[in-house]
Formats: sequence, C-alpha cells, structure tokens
Amino acid sequence: MLAFGAHPDDIEFGCGGVIAQETRAGRAAHFVVCSRGEAATHGQPEQRVTEAQRAAALLGATIEFVELDGDSHLEVRAAHAITLAGVLRRVRPGIVLAPSLVENQHPDHSRLGRLVCDAARLARFGGVRELTDSPPHRIAQLLFYALTREAEPANISPVLIDISRPEIVAAWVAAMEAHASQTSARNYVEVQLTRARLHGLGTGVEYATALFPADPLVFTSLSGLGRGARGF
Repeated sequence: MLAFGAHPDDIEFGCGGVIAQETRAGRAAHFVVCSRGEAATHGQPEQRVTEAQRAAALLGATIEFVELDGDSHLEVRAAHAITLAGVLRRVRPGIVLAPSLVENQHPDHSRLGRLVCDAARLARFGGVRELTDSPPHRIAQLLFYALTREAEPANISPVLIDISRPEIVAAWVAAMEAHASQTSARNYVEVQLTRARLHGLGTGVEYATALFPADPLVFTSLSGLGRGARGF
C-alpha cells in the first residue's frame, strides 16, 4: 500500500486507522508526503517532518518526502505527475491512497489527488521517456480519502472500512497525537474520531473510515462483497 499526503499530517488524519489495520495484518505501507508543511500557521518544517516520521513509525509505515511546489503552492503539472509515477514504479504498490478531488478544501489536497490519479495512469505507459529506467507498473486500485466531512465526494459511494478494534483505534490516535504542533492548536483528533464514529454508527460498528474508489471495484465472486451498510 502506498499513501500520498500533501502535508505531513494528512495521511494520519485522513486514513490512519486503515493504515494501522493493514500493517498489523502484515501488509506493508509506505507514505509519500509532498511538502514539509512550511506554510502552516503552527509548527516549523523541521518539527513537522519529525512528527510525521514518528507518526508513520507508530502506524508501522515507512515514509519519504518529495519536493514539488511546496506547501500551499502545489500546481497540477505533467512534470509532477511523472515524478509521482516514478515513485509508483519504484514502490510498485497494489493499493494507492490519495486525498479526494473535492475542491472545497485546502487546494493542495484536491490537486495532489488529481496528480496521483494522473500518475497512476502514466506509471503503466511503457513509452514515457522520463520513466524508462524502471518497468511500467499497473496499480490494482486508487482510493481517495477525505480529511474533512466536506471533502467526502458526494458522487461516489464509499467503501467503509471497519477500524473498531481497540488496538487499531489506539494506534490511530497515537499517530494523530504525534502531530503535536497541529493538535495543540485544534482538537483534530476528536474531529476525526467523531467523523469515524458517525460512519461507524451508520453501518453498525464502532468506528469506520470512508474511502472512495476512483474506479468501480471488480470482484471475482459475490462472496467477497461484505455486507451493505444498512443491513437491509
């Protein structure tokens, strides 16, 4: 699994519980963070990098930082999509997570989601000149995560991931709290837990994270579908 974040805390706040659940099941996770949070009101870039490294470790993930245009200056460019496609070819993930494309949020979030979507396509094209040093790679699925309720796409039915196990919630909370420069300014942990609780209540579990598929999901059997959120 490969997760992209525009800022040092995005992945943890948006889908940290899912990451914790996957790594504790033995599946590898790698984070790619595309700024050092240098435009934030709270926290210096060095501090935020350290916080992100600690948070990734708490979730059992590895992490790297990729410099594009910098915090609050990200633009959708072919060169950036190719850079991210290079990461996809190097890491070769099956599942990719990225911020949603909804525009009513920090502009870096939706722009990074767009770039990752483009990068996933470019990574599989054999003739992209800048990428010929590594073989093409086709990911299995791109899923978008949201950092706020407003950033949840209204036009995509979510996949709800049950993250209710106490050890998973504890790991997620610890990872979010590692971003002390941000959580000391606002109770972001409670904001995310409440959003997960609302998704959980809607589907009959304690906590759930909503992920939004970029493409229709394909199954080989009805037996892998799980259950409907409302249970009919």
